[in-house]
Amino acid sequence: MIEKNFLQHKPVLLAEVLANLSLDRKGLFVDGTFGRGGHSKEILKHLSEDSSLLVLDKDLAALEEAKKISDKRLIIRHAAFSELKKISSELGWIGKVEGVLLDLGVSSPQLDDSSRGFSFLQDGPLDMRMDQRQKLTAEEWLSKVSESELADVLWRYGEERFSRRIAKAIVEERIKEPIKTTGRLAQIVKKANPHWEKHKHPATRAFQALRIAVNDELVELKLVLEQSLDVLKVKGRLLVITFHSLEDRLVKDFIKKNSGICSLPKEIPIRKDECETARIKSIGVIRGSLAEVEENPRARSATLRVMEKIA
Repeated sequence: MIEKNFLQHKPVLLAEVLANLSLDRKGLFVDGTFGRGGHSKEILKHLSEDSSLLVLDKDLAALEEAKKISDKRLIIRHAAFSELKKISSELGWIGKVEGVLLDLGVSSPQLDDSSRGFSFLQDGPLDMRMDQRQKLTAEEWLSKVSESELADVLWRYGEERFSRRIAKAIVEERIKEPIKTTGRLAQIVKKANPHWEKHKHPATRAFQALRIAVNDELVELKLVLEQSLDVLKVKGRLLVITFHSLEDRLVKDFIKKNSGICSLPKEIPIRKDECETARIKSIGVIRGSLAEVEENPRARSATLRVMEKIA
């Protein structure tokens, strides 16, 4: 059991993150998703004594872990990464940051804690809040959402092809009795889902969709991507680790929009200088090696995109 938990908590693509963050430069760095500090602790080992690392997280448990680190170079803020520009402005960091890291999605400790309500593998309250200060829980959201909106969320955020069927079943069951636990929701989804991918729980996509909706994750991601352009200095780098296609699609769209690539069809005449001015360039796309995937299963679905600010 100890070995299993160790593997679950190991940060993904760690060596690749360290190699691409330009840590050899003296300066200011940001880990926008501290989690349990896997990346941050290693980043600190590579920073010069006169550099600084700002860590953000809206999870109270993550902040408690961050406070255990005794290092004058570490600055801790209880905040969503969509507050990056606001906090950077307060620190006088606008346009001065060397590197920003975002490791998206739910963390292993959050999944392991049944009281947080993220996992369909163990029963617990239907919570799913990344930020415990937030009032809206998954239970409350699910109790009020219309069947049509629920089906839309399951389709858009979970890419669940049986979204309408599952939404109908959830609404029918909540009329009989309020859905208060992850175990009951998982059973409802499983019963309504006629087919799912091999080696995947039938409630995987539904739980992902509900978590994204409750925490407004994709809106938050769009905000922090745009804010990073103001926070980074020229030649500063933005590293984003995604775990599913919805997140990765937003990052790719952000790169395309800010790389000076014209999005109009080829048949429409347009001069090169009429395209948007390039503000970033893509440095590369990195995925976990076979060796890392064997050692750390979370790396199987991880994609690291590295960008550099050029203007």
